[in-house]
Amino acid sequence: MARAIVHMDLDTFFVSCERRTNSELNGIPLIIGGGDRGVVASCSYEARKFGVRSAMPIRMALKLCPDAKVMKGDMELYSQLSHDVTEILQEKAPVLEKASVDEFYLDITGMDKFHGSYKWTNELAQKVIKETGLPISFSLSINKTVSKIATGEGKPVGNLEIPEQKVQDFLNPLSIQKIPMVGAVTFQLLSRIGVRKIQTLAEMPAEVLQQMIGKNGLELWKKAHGIDHTPVEPYTERKSISTETTFSQDTIDLAKLRRILLGMVEKLAFQLRAEQWLTSTVTVKIRYANFDTETKQCRVAYTSADHVLTKNVIELFEKVYQRRMRLRLIGVRFSGLVRGTYQIDLFEDTQEMLSLYEAMDKMKSRYGFDAVMRCAGAHFKPNTKDEILKRKK
Repeated sequence: MARAIVHMDLDTFFVSCERRTNSELNGIPLIIGGGDRGVVASCSYEARKFGVRSAMPIRMALKLCPDAKVMKGDMELYSQLSHDVTEILQEKAPVLEKASVDEFYLDITGMDKFHGSYKWTNELAQKVIKETGLPISFSLSINKTVSKIATGEGKPVGNLEIPEQKVQDFLNPLSIQKIPMVGAVTFQLLSRIGVRKIQTLAEMPAEVLQQMIGKNGLELWKKAHGIDHTPVEPYTERKSISTETTFSQDTIDLAKLRRILLGMVEKLAFQLRAEQWLTSTVTVKIRYANFDTETKQCRVAYTSADHVLTKNVIELFEKVYQRRMRLRLIGVRFSGLVRGTYQIDLFEDTQEMLSLYEAMDKMKSRYGFDAVMRCAGAHFKPNTKDEILKRKK
């Protein structure tokens, strides 16, 4: 049986959320992002006509589109509306994967036996639009890759269906940049040998691609042929990553405890970014010398930024640690994870801060977590015996 995979994408999500709240923003060039030194988190189609794009410095965006209105953004609002859409989709979809705050995959294989898959998907999209007031695009095809590419081609508010027999004809004329795994470096490499269209890429021998690109060469060749067996992973908010440490001697040293917490946050935040997760729930755990254990948690706007999470962790620790007894254990957990990148947290950040995160993450990935750390958190040393990183469902 041919698979039926739907990709749904909330169009210009942050912009749409703001326009839902304030109709006066409709039809004008709108940029969601930080201040003059920040970057664009999202922009309206009116701004995109001038060349404005996500991740572009705000200053550059305003040079391209001087009349654009710049808004800081409200991640609490975006998180709530994302949750509302998720609930609507979960209620109807047999299998739902939440790929990010504004992107979803649905596996509806076999549904055409009862009623048309495309008709069902279109009705579900209309339900989202009616109940949330947010525009949503979708595409239906045989796998995740083709569906995602088709959604992009159908925007704004597109609703394409690419049946199996038409997949290659659909892909062939498109730029290789449309394939999700093709970044700037890969595009430049292939462009130098004249490979710019998917058809040209598909006609290359898989062995040649492997020699040029490495282990991802075969995967890229498959995607150029519309082959992708990646399953739709059922969405759950219960996934988490956590770390905790048990002291060899019970302690009441608050300065030391705060330094360790800062190191824990830095470790887990790096893990979030490395695996492209965002967290919406922060939990701090303590265990007193008499083995009494207490936890405290809070909801946060989806993030993977150290400086955002650190603030919440320290506040939670100060709220939960009230008895002033010695502690034998402290821990931090980030849960309510969704797929996404640090990009959406840039409402108050500067280009320098983004560059700092990128540089530190590269060094950590290459030389290990301890290669570079903030001074405040350097006291924390991962302990494998305590299973520092845990993934739970």
